[in-house]
Amino acid sequence: MTTKLLSHRRRAAMSALAAVAASGTAVAVLIFSGTGASAAEAPVDLGTAANFSVLAGSMVTNTGPTFLAQNLGVSPGSAATGFPPGLVGGETHLADAVALQAQTDLTTAYNDAAGRTPFTSLPAELGGTTLLPGVYRLGAAQLTGTLTLDTQGDPAAVFIFQIDSTLVTASGSSVVFINGSSPCNVYWQVGSSATIGTGTRFVGNILAQESITMNTGATLQGRALARTSAVTLDTNTINAPVCLQPTGTPTQPTGTPTGTPTGTPTSTPTGTPTGTPTGTPTGTPTGQPTGTPTGQPTGNPTGQPTATPTRTRLPVTGGSGGSALVPVLTGIGGVAVASGAALLLLYRRRTTDS
Repeated sequence: MTTKLLSHRRRAAMSALAAVAASGTAVAVLIFSGTGASAAEAPVDLGTAANFSVLAGSMVTNTGPTFLAQNLGVSPGSAATGFPPGLVGGETHLADAVALQAQTDLTTAYNDAAGRTPFTSLPAELGGTTLLPGVYRLGAAQLTGTLTLDTQGDPAAVFIFQIDSTLVTASGSSVVFINGSSPCNVYWQVGSSATIGTGTRFVGNILAQESITMNTGATLQGRALARTSAVTLDTNTINAPVCLQPTGTPTQPTGTPTGTPTGTPTSTPTGTPTGTPTGTPTGTPTGQPTGTPTGQPTGNPTGQPTATPTRTRLPVTGGSGGSALVPVLTGIGGVAVASGAALLLLYRRRTTDS
């Protein structure tokens, strides 16, 4: 009997352990499968490099009427040729402290973009593909035709492309958006060099380890930022990328300053001075002086003098000679009292003797 009971308990313990193990396995599968909701990817902080349309490590060369909407910079190199005919909408910084700081910030941003995880691996050809916001990794990237980026209605949607070696686009290729536009948060981290083909309409921030070449007529809504080598331009237009911000964000600063200054100064000065002076002086002087003087003097003088004259007149009812009867009545009363006492004593003795 004891053996059977022990066997039953062992089987129950093994079943419980199996259930725990199965639960742990299910949780592990859920965690590593990526089926749970993931947080939106944060933008890459470009620092001061965000102020530049073109930033090169060695030099910048240009042919034709290129237009740069923002700054032009070179560091540690110091050469920028072809301006004019090229036009710079911002400032030009050649081997100065501003360009050096921008290169330092570019290095930080490059390393940030390269280290983002988790990522989704893609084949080299991006043409004909529609992608959602996220991080994507490619050995080498080729764009022939159109790459579509679906922001899903989010103006802050982030797309990061981690490319181990080169980025090359064919002539006439393009990057387009659907369900909104988010060119400011598209980042191309390129392990070596990028070449944007003739007439390509490209979008995003190109962060290249080495060089960037933009062929004739190519346009870029973004920035061409090269860390160590040259940027080559030919009749190009590079505009700063603009993203629409969520409509709810600007509302918060407006409401806070309005409510605080209006309510506080009005209520404090009005209530305090009015209530305190009015109540205290009125009640104290009126009640105290009135009660004490009125009650005390009235009672004593009235009662005492009235009782004595009244009691004197009561025995005098027989006329003006009534005052001579007082000694007679007093003597008769004394005799009566003495006789009564003697009779009482005699009564008590008889009672005792009998």
